[in-house]
Amino acid sequence: MITLYVSPSCTSCRKAKAWLEEQKLPFTEKNIFHEPLTKQEIKQILSLTEEGTSELISYRSQAYQSLTLDIEELSMNELLDLFTEQPSLIRRPIIMDNRRLQIGYNEEEIRCFLPREVREIELAEIHRQLAIAELA
Repeated sequence: MITLYVSPSCTSCRKAKAWLEEQKLPFTEKNIFHEPLTKQEIKQILSLTEEGTSELISYRSQAYQSLTLDIEELSMNELLDLFTEQPSLIRRPIIMDNRRLQIGYNEEEIRCFLPREVREIELAEIHRQLAIAELA
C-alpha cells in the first residue's frame, strides 16, 4: 500500500494525490500537520533514502531558515524529535510503499509506483512507436 504524506497548502502534494487517483492506485493519505510523523515513520522513510536526512529536510522552508541551532550537530534522536515537533522542516510530499520512496513530486520518478505490468505495457508501446518512426 502506498502512503502519501502531505501538508494542506502544498501544490506538489495535490499533484501527487491527483496522479495517484488518476492511476487508480490505492493509497493512504496522512496530513503531517494534523498527524505528525512518528519517530518510527521517520526512521522507515530514512531507511529508504539514498542520502539520509538531507533528502528529508526542507532547506528552503521558513522553519529551517529560522532555526537557531546547527542541524548537523544534532544526534539522530534529537533530529527525530525536531521533525516530530516541527513538521514544516520536512520536504513534501513523501510518497512511499515498502520498497520505494519519492520525496517531492517528480512526474517521471512517480511512475515507479505503477505496477510492473503497466510499466512493461507502456515500454512496449514506446518501442512500437520508435519502430514506426524509424520506418517512416
